[in-house]
Amino acid sequence: MSSGEMLFDESHMWVRLEDDDTAVMGLSDYAQDMMGEVIFVELPEEGAALVRGDACGTVESVKSVEDLIAPASGEVVRVNEDVLDAPELMNQDATGDGWLMEVKLEDVNELDSLMTESEYETFLDNLEGEREDDDEDF
Repeated sequence: MSSGEMLFDESHMWVRLEDDDTAVMGLSDYAQDMMGEVIFVELPEEGAALVRGDACGTVESVKSVEDLIAPASGEVVRVNEDVLDAPELMNQDATGDGWLMEVKLEDVNELDSLMTESEYETFLDNLEGEREDDDEDF
């Protein structure tokens, strides 16, 4: 994975490697769009340990409350205070100003199991097909 490339998890979190072992994470544009207007975000404290696949915060919208699932393991080194103060940033710019946290990765090789942007698009297309079949929410 090259620095700056965005990868995606099935839980709709994205990861962008910033340097050798530090990555920025956020909720995908698709997920924020499905949730609707984001009104509250809860993130882990700086210094918290993330474990891939475990809940690491919540996002509340006018429609639902969803757990954020860590796409990789590591230590939270910074959280986006702007999003905590103005959760709507996630709706306005989910992959930019609406990022959630910066994490010092435990094992950068964990990112190998994430999807590229084109793989994620295919994943979403398949999800959309399933959604039309059973008509469930997010």
